[in-house]
This record gives sequence, structure tokens and C-alpha cells, in this order.
Amino acid sequence: MEQTLEVFFHDFRQEMLAGAEASSTFQLEAFMEAVTSELIETGFVEGFEHCPFRTSRGMRVDGFWFNDEDALDLFVADFDCRRELETLTRTEVDATFKRVANFFDASLQGTLNPDVTTPEYGLVQQIADRSERLRQVNFYLVSDRALSDRFESYPDNQIGGISATYHIWDIARFQRQRSSRGHKEPLNIDFVQMFGCGINCLSADLGMDSCQSYLIVMPATILATLYGHYSARLLEQNVRTFLQARAQVNKGIRATILNEPQMFFAYNNGITATAGLIETRMTDSGLQISRITDLQIVNGGQTTASLFHTQRRDKADLSRIFVQMKLSVIDSDESEKIVPRISEYANTQNRVNAADFFSNHPFHVRMADFSRRMWAPAQQGAQRETKWFYERARGQYLDAQSKLTPREQKRFKAEYPKTQMFTKTDLAKFENVFDDHPRWVNLGGQKNFAQYARRIGKEWEKSSDSFNELYFHRAIARGILFHATEKLVSAQPWYNGGYRANIVAYTLALLGEITRRREFTVDYQRIWVVQGIDEALLQTLAIIAHAVSLDIASPPQGISNVTEWCKKEACWDRLLKRADQIADLVPREFWHNLSSAEKNRHVARSARQVQKIDDGIEAQKRVFEVPAARWSLILQEGAARGFLTQKEVDILKIAKQIPAKIPTERQSGVLIEILEKARQEGIT
Repeated sequence: MEQTLEVFFHDFRQEMLAGAEASSTFQLEAFMEAVTSELIETGFVEGFEHCPFRTSRGMRVDGFWFNDEDALDLFVADFDCRRELETLTRTEVDATFKRVANFFDASLQGTLNPDVTTPEYGLVQQIADRSERLRQVNFYLVSDRALSDRFESYPDNQIGGISATYHIWDIARFQRQRSSRGHKEPLNIDFVQMFGCGINCLSADLGMDSCQSYLIVMPATILATLYGHYSARLLEQNVRTFLQARAQVNKGIRATILNEPQMFFAYNNGITATAGLIETRMTDSGLQISRITDLQIVNGGQTTASLFHTQRRDKADLSRIFVQMKLSVIDSDESEKIVPRISEYANTQNRVNAADFFSNHPFHVRMADFSRRMWAPAQQGAQRETKWFYERARGQYLDAQSKLTPREQKRFKAEYPKTQMFTKTDLAKFENVFDDHPRWVNLGGQKNFAQYARRIGKEWEKSSDSFNELYFHRAIARGILFHATEKLVSAQPWYNGGYRANIVAYTLALLGEITRRREFTVDYQRIWVVQGIDEALLQTLAIIAHAVSLDIASPPQGISNVTEWCKKEACWDRLLKRADQIADLVPREFWHNLSSAEKNRHVARSARQVQKIDDGIEAQKRVFEVPAARWSLILQEGAARGFLTQKEVDILKIAKQIPAKIPTERQSGVLIEILEKARQEGIT
């Protein structure tokens, strides 16, 4: 049964209140964190920095994020700790957007002079400094009310010569997004309405219901316009979106655009795209696509971004440039399985692990398996053990409850508390502050996850046994540390309400650094066992956090925005120089509760050995589920086609005799690889 909006509102409110209590934040900050996390997770925005500011002159802003050098997202909240669901009217929307637009305009004009110690000072200065380069500002109104049914749309306009777009996320839209069971709100493009004509195409499929294919010669002007309008949403399934900055322009592509536009079609590899649904029409010039639902560019993101940025920065004429596009229309039930494969296979010219970024990669599957079967010890004073729910695909936590009775839902939430649900981007955040670079965490959830996925993809190929129960315990312990540090920073007398995310990231990174320099590490297993951290560690975190706060609040001359300073390599380099000095300030008890590097290496080796055994048992289980006749078929076809090695032939001879003969764990691992090889050879 679909949840009513009123019930969703009350559930959302309780989640928000629990979040505020868990992290010791004000309700407004908890609300902004909840809604913007949703927007980041679904790809509507890249990141969010809390920055509450309001004046008596009718100005207000609650947060921001600079997407690149020339685009800015500004957030404003319509939130008043409401206990009952209320309606958001057009008049109130107008007034709220006017406040944030006034703030942006005043920042452009240089008429705002906030205190230099406040977060809004850096934002105001950054807007003023970038005024010549800014091309677009996106205003996001987030509300815990339901938008009036009579509201139609809010038109785009310009402020100070800069394009402005307006986006409303009310409680009803959040409910629709969540009830989509993990699927994002689709991107729908009406070409006739936007450009006055459809896109010529040629049908290239064989009439298969699950996948229709089309070949398109796409005008570069249209492609650049779509990118300028939809940005990351157009590319969010594309591996290259994660692996390189969107603002980067390929030098070769740029040179062709500027010097040889007539050769672009011949030189460029083209674009691979997918869609959920299309509408076509027959015209005098042939078949045209008039409308596309859920368009996604899965290969060719760099081509698309380069066209847009070269047109804007170099004033390039794109009218003579066309791009070849292969469009596959994928049934929604098959998209999770097929789209990652299309992306992976389309990106082979520069080999990348496309599957690393999708929820069905073995790493994510294993983490989810650990989270479903491993009980976390009961916290002090509690009798009940709980579990940490890893959401490898968006919406799984809610989906798992959707068909449960109220009593079953209560039991589920007791087993998997909402505060113990974490996503792929959360995991990347917990891990990267210690293992990779705190700067990545400060670049936002999507870019940080990209870096994490790229690193984990390489490590998985090298040794998947490293990702074992010990790794899961450590990840949870780091999550506990992360949330405890957030709560601690919020409660400090020196904390003025800004830069908490930056302070937390660098605090934990420095914690890892000062222990590593003395060949120790935080005792993660102890944190897992007690599901909390001791007083000495809390005191240490408070000391480090204060030092970090003072350091990042004083960026070098020429950098006015602390958030932007925290994204730079130099910020971490400067903190590293102070690491030993900060280490001397921590209490002596802290060092007594650490774990030695040698002990950790021994425990890690044991965990890898256990995982290797578990993998072997799992491989044997999978091999036994395959009928003996299939092994015989693979042996017969493989020998005839010559794609099997002699070792594989010998092992297949054992497999076809199951259960009379039993393959070893190592042989079972080889058989699993043979299954994949057979699939690639078309033996299904």
C-alpha cells in the first residue's frame, strides 16, 4: 500500500529529529542535511555546504555549492519545525525565492559586508570574486510543506546578466523520489518544445522488446544546450563523469572544434546513450525522435562537456558540427543490469572499471551481505544487538520495509535502526578521510565516491580477500568515529556554525596521520565491540578539531572562501606540517588505547585467509548449482572452438561428473571464471 503524504511527512520529521539529536545539531541544519543528502545521492546537485545567513533587509540563504568556476547552487529553506503538514503557496514561493535572489544580487554588487569570521563572509566574497566568470546560478527551495496544486511553474530569468534557474523540492516531491524504489526522477526532454523540431534518426534494432536501438546524427548545438541545461543529470551514469572534472576540456576535441569543425564527425568516436522511453514521428525528412524519457549519456561525457565549454569560453560556432550517437532504449526492469554493461563495454578505448561505480559490483554485494548477516554488539546499557544496513542501491532500506506489516516494520527498524543505515557515498567518506585524502571528501559526495571507487576497483582486482569481515568492522568503526566527531564539533564552545564538514574531514585525517607516524592505529576493533569511542579519544578529537578549525579559518592571501581552501592540496600540506605539534597536545591515555601496526598486520593476514576460505566455499556452492549437462556443453563447445586451456579442460572433466567427483575450492574458482568466459563466447 502506498504511503500517504501525511504519513510520509511525519516519518520524515521523526527521521530529521533523530538526526538532529544524534549529531547535536539544530533542527534546521538537520533538515538541510537530510534533504541535500537526498539531492546529492540522486545526482541533482554535487554537494552542499551549510551556510545560514539572513538579514532584516529581506535576504536569506541556507547553503551553497560551487559546481565549477562558473556555476553556483544556492539553497534556501522553507522550514519552521512544523508538526503538521501544511501547504506552500505561490505567494510564499515568490517571497522565499526573492530573499535568496536578493542575497545573490547584493553579493554581486558588493553591498553586503558580513563579519569576516562568519561562513557567509567567504560565500559573499567568492560570489563577488567570480562575478565575471559566473554563467549560471541555480536556486533550490527545499520545504517541509506540500506545494499547492494550483502552482504551475517558476520561470527562469537573469540576475546581473547571469542565468538563473529555480527548483522547488517540497515534501511531496521528496516522497515521489523515495517511492521510486531507488530510481532517480527521470530526465524528460521534449525536442519539439525546446528546439522547434525533432531529431532525425534511423532505427537499428531487430524488433527486440527489451532493447530498441537508433542511430542519430546529433547537432552539436543541441547537445551543448542540453548539457548547459541539465549538466550532471545528463551524465550521471557515465563513468567519465566520475573520473574527471566536468569543466575539463579535451585539448584534441577543442582543437578540432576551433580549427576543423567540418572534420569533427570523422575524428570523434561519438556518443553512446540510453533512454527509458522515446516518442517518434514520421516526417517528410524521415523518422524523428520527438521526446525522450530518462536520457543518459553513458559514454561521450568528455565530448559533450568539451562542446559546451568550448562554445562558452571560446565563443566557438557549433553550427557546422554534428556528433554520431548510438541510442539504446532499455526496458526499466532491465536497466540496472544492462546500462552498466553498455557503459563498461563502450568505455574500452581508455580501460576503466565501469562496473566499479554500479551497485552490482562484487565489492558492494559483499559489503551488503556482511551488513545483512553480521550483528553489531549491543551498546553499553542496551540488551538488544543491531545491524548496520549497507544500501548498495538507492532506496533499498525503504524497499525492504515496503511489504511489511506495521509490526514487522517496527521489528525491522529495531534490527536496522535508521541511524545505522549507510550508503555507498557514506562509506566512501568514512574510508577516504583515513586512507586516501581528506581533500576528496571536501570536494563533495560524488567526486569523493569516484575517487574511492577507482581506488577500490584496483585493490579488488589485486586482492579481493582484503575486503573481509575485518574490513567491514573497520568501516563501521570509522563511521562511528565520523558521526561522533560531527556531534563533538557541534558541541564545542568555539564552533560558530560553519565549516563543520571541513573540520570533521581534516580532524579524522590528522588523527590517522599522527597515529601512523608513531606506528600505531586507532583500535577499530575495540570501537566495533563497544559501538562507541572512549573518553581519551573524544578528548583527542576535540584538541585536533580545535587546531584544524583555527588553521583552515586562515587561508592564504587571495583565498577568501574557507570551503574552497579546504578543497586544495595546499590546505592538507599545511596541516601535515603541524601534525607533530598537535600530537604533543593529546592526553597520554590516548596512546595507551591504540593498536600497534604489527598487530594490525597480523590480524589483517588472518582475516584475508578466512575470506579466501569463505570465497572457496561460496565458489563450490555456485558450482554445485550448475547442472552437470551445462559443464559438458561448455567442455564440448570450448574444445571445438579452442578457447579453453588444457588446465580448464581437465577441471571441466571433473565438473561434468558432479556429484560423483567434487572439484576443490581452487578448482571451483576456475570453474566460475570459465562460466564467464563461456558467456562471453555466447554459450548460454
